[in-house]
Amino acid sequence: MKQTVKNYLRAVDLGHPPRHPDKVEAELNQLLSDIRGSKEFRALKIVHGYGSHGRGGATRETVRDWAYRFQRHLRAVIYGEDYSIFDDDTQEMREECGQVEDPDLGQANPGITILWIK
Repeated sequence: MKQTVKNYLRAVDLGHPPRHPDKVEAELNQLLSDIRGSKEFRALKIVHGYGSHGRGGATRETVRDWAYRFQRHLRAVIYGEDYSIFDDDTQEMREECGQVEDPDLGQANPGITILWIK
């Protein structure tokens, strides 16, 4: 009997259209609350973009700063640059939550951040 793995990873685009950092943080707070109360989702894939100047954008910085401040609620913060089967946190998350297909896995995408919620 084949077991189906549900998608535990909720993808949310906070970078398009651009938002004020306060609005991004408010949305992250709500998403954290939603995921913590969810029986289905265990992690958030935040699409924040990389910025038009190639240095990382304001939304990316806001998301990653927020994740640092709220790390007590997170099992791991996986930057898109590190999100691969060779990353320890990625391996652990996929082993525990399921091996769902994700087109960003292994792409070294600096425009995303994965938040694995406790």
